[in-house]
Amino acid sequence: MNNDDYSVKTVITFGGAFIAFLIGSGFATGQEVLQYFTSYGYRGIAGAVLTLILLLFVGVSFITVGQEEKFEKSSDIFRYYCGNTLGGFFDYFATVFIYLSFVVMIAGAGATVEQHFGLPVYVGGVLMALMAGFTVSFGLGRIVDVIGRIGPTIVVISIGLGLASIFGNFDGIAQGQEALPTMNIMKASSNWIFAAGSYVGFCMLWLASFLAAMGATAKSKKEAAYGAGLGAIGFSLAVIVVALGLLAYVKDVAASQIPMLILAEKVHPMLANGFSLIIVAGIYTTAVPLLWSVSSRIAEDKSPRFRTATIILAVAGLVVGIYLPFARLVNIVYVINGYVGILLLGIMVLKSFRQRVAKA
Repeated sequence: MNNDDYSVKTVITFGGAFIAFLIGSGFATGQEVLQYFTSYGYRGIAGAVLTLILLLFVGVSFITVGQEEKFEKSSDIFRYYCGNTLGGFFDYFATVFIYLSFVVMIAGAGATVEQHFGLPVYVGGVLMALMAGFTVSFGLGRIVDVIGRIGPTIVVISIGLGLASIFGNFDGIAQGQEALPTMNIMKASSNWIFAAGSYVGFCMLWLASFLAAMGATAKSKKEAAYGAGLGAIGFSLAVIVVALGLLAYVKDVAASQIPMLILAEKVHPMLANGFSLIIVAGIYTTAVPLLWSVSSRIAEDKSPRFRTATIILAVAGLVVGIYLPFARLVNIVYVINGYVGILLLGIMVLKSFRQRVAKA
């Protein structure tokens, strides 16, 4: 279905790519949702709603600015919002953080394979590095097409698992809420508001260049905005449902590296086998654009130098990722960078306010 302003197919593809980028090892394994939302109980659900509001703002802002400005380099979006000096800082900082996040994806793949199949960590890590490196070598257009189709499927399955956990143990939600104060769960921050802000902060540093580049391919501002809006709503809904599902079984999942596998086993032991592959697919859909974001910072998309950089970065990420514990990586890398992202969010809000005042 098409009209003069947008294509429904493109909107869905954009929304799917947005979702797929954010799924990653943190969401797909449940470790991210556990630390940022479930660990705060009902307040964490409020944090997920706040996350929805903020992701709508930043996602639509990034992709529509990319559509309007058609940046020569997608990372120039940081300079658009922050000026040359501070924008340059965010550009380089985001590049380093994005690469560290790719390392987290490698660690997450290794941890998933180890926990469920009992195989060495390096097996999952090598598999993910090979898959990501191969896909990135085909360039951005192919990446958006591939992950845009996988992302919504993973979210639908994750929501289904979350709902099955909620209704399969509905009383467990209240019991989990009561038990939280006595449990030692790793948290992203001292309170749920800071946790939600930090979560959106690190998502922003992931999304900025990718959405700006994707927005440049949209035929209209409306098409870009609808795509990002669909992605933000779909992803945030999945976060809320999964957070409640984890809360229903929080005593069982609290110490797990891969909480979602525990949920799958609670629903049905055979389901865990299939869901372990879903987790790997979720990690893949984020590892690919993360690796592309760094490689494209080094060389032009699809050039020989770009492909060489991709291979080197994938191998280096593999070497580091298979030796560091996954849960600790999520807590350190995401949280620290999330607070830097909050600074960018504040600057974006201020610039948006000034633009609206100027137009008034």
